[in-house]
Amino acid sequence: MTSEAVVSTSPAISSGPPAERDYHFVRSFVAGGVAGCCAKSTIAPLDRIKILLQAQNPHYKHLGVFATLKAVPKKEGFLGLYKGNGAMMVRIFPYGAIQFMAFEKYHKLLVKQFGISEHIHRLIAGSMAGLTAVIFTYPLDVIRARLAFQVTGEHRYTGIANAFQTIYLEEGGVSGFYRGLIPTLIGMAPYAGVSFFTFGTLKSLGLKHFPEKLGQPSSDNPDVQVLKVHVNLLCGGVAGAIAQTISYPLDVARRRMQLGTVLPDSEKCSSLRKTLKYVYTEFGIKKGLYRGLSLNYIRCIPSQAVAFTTYEFMKQILHLN
Repeated sequence: MTSEAVVSTSPAISSGPPAERDYHFVRSFVAGGVAGCCAKSTIAPLDRIKILLQAQNPHYKHLGVFATLKAVPKKEGFLGLYKGNGAMMVRIFPYGAIQFMAFEKYHKLLVKQFGISEHIHRLIAGSMAGLTAVIFTYPLDVIRARLAFQVTGEHRYTGIANAFQTIYLEEGGVSGFYRGLIPTLIGMAPYAGVSFFTFGTLKSLGLKHFPEKLGQPSSDNPDVQVLKVHVNLLCGGVAGAIAQTISYPLDVARRRMQLGTVLPDSEKCSSLRKTLKYVYTEFGIKKGLYRGLSLNYIRCIPSQAVAFTTYEFMKQILHLN
């Protein structure tokens, strides 16, 4: 989840008639999708820098995070910071929407079927929701990574449609869109699970022990307490930082496998084990497996702030509380 996860610790489950439940399902889809798009648009420049650094782009591999942020606009113009963001928006709306809806469904199923503790079902439901969203939207993530990795003057793809066509024709058809899926799924399980678990636990503890200081009534339902904006920011930031630290090496492997033939050393990144071994041997831990991690920490706070603020706003105007 990414920090791409829109988290709710107490998902609303309608007890009304089928039509009302279906409508709630649609509203949940819209709320999660809009929140994801707003959050990702805010940090799009940082996302592109992360991809350039993770995959050791030859134009920027000698630079750090802040130096690359300065170098990209000089070389490619200001819009160069948003390269690949169109593909990201196409992907992130269904991703956020599917993840949120899946979390609700898995959460309800686990409680109904197993009656396990809230902490455990939050962790399991979050992991399963993340995996579900990834499987459905993974080809769009590959396209986005390919477009973001390109540098002005050396374009291989002219746009989203051209990237789809080229990968399909040159990289084995449908299988070309699923390069790096295994490390993505392996990395997503702990990332999404820890994100949901950490944020949900912090939220429940805050509203339980300090409701007046940390919470406020929802505008559409005064009986429902929601976190204040700055508290959402803090809880989301902590959750994202912990989850990213645990799963980041797998994210690096995923990106390199996604980029495929774009990289000169692609033959050394044909599997998860080979990719992790190659990156570790060639670049080490700090400059290889965790290259760009500091950027993820910088991304975490604004991303979560926008995601949770937008999501809470959408929940209230769509009457989801």
